[in-house]
Amino acid sequence: MSSMFGKPRAVHSTTDRHLPSLLPECNVAILGCRGSGKSALTVKFLTKRFISEYDPNLEDTYASDETVDQQPVLMKVMDTADQDGPVNCERYLNWANAFMVVYSIDNKRSFEGCHQYLDIISLHTKAIQHDYPILLLGNKLDLEQYRQVTKAEGVSLAAKHGCSFYEVSACLEFEAVQNVFHEAAREVRREMERNLPVRPLFITEERPFLHLASPTPVASKHGLASCTLNTLSTVNYKEIPSVAQAKLVTVKSSRAQSKRKAPTLTLLKGFKIF
Repeated sequence: MSSMFGKPRAVHSTTDRHLPSLLPECNVAILGCRGSGKSALTVKFLTKRFISEYDPNLEDTYASDETVDQQPVLMKVMDTADQDGPVNCERYLNWANAFMVVYSIDNKRSFEGCHQYLDIISLHTKAIQHDYPILLLGNKLDLEQYRQVTKAEGVSLAAKHGCSFYEVSACLEFEAVQNVFHEAAREVRREMERNLPVRPLFITEERPFLHLASPTPVASKHGLASCTLNTLSTVNYKEIPSVAQAKLVTVKSSRAQSKRKAPTLTLLKGFKIF
């Protein structure tokens, strides 16, 4: 059974019902011993609410439309119901492309149970020769005064298995919990990008630059600034026409302005005044 949280999804007609979804998917399996807070984290992420009591024997899969780094992603979360250790692991090992292993910082036994989950995931990835993102979560950060697992122990275990490490609380701020789930989507995306086939490299021969002849100076006339002309030394291009010599035209003002000194306008022949 699966449930849908988040933004309402559009209802597709019968004509496009069988079209493949263009929305990337991220399947996250939440693993851990009983009482570690897996369901509380799942519900917090999906509804922004904290619920303290759950049926420990209930396992379900949920879906939510999310936006991660301005890109849409359909996140599916499997809230597993293992009691005191991994049981029937194939159901989530073959389904998920990211794993969250959760323990409670106030329960040493739940932390020790994480070793079994991490070992099973490691064996699975080696068997199929494919790596999956793994996140180790220390939950119930709000119970700091009852802590039995130090942060250093969590960091050490995460480093041993090459996974990310976070400490969160399902009953505190929503943003920290959301960030962990979104980080799982980011790692899945990065893993997919690393596994993309390499595009072939095409090398083209570069042609040498055209040889430009030395600039040919154009003599100045009647006080005009001199200019230069570059000619191309290849027959593949049309010859650049020579620069037309400019003629000076003197235009006097109208007779109505004869009482004043008549200003003169210096124009180039062939140009218009607008």
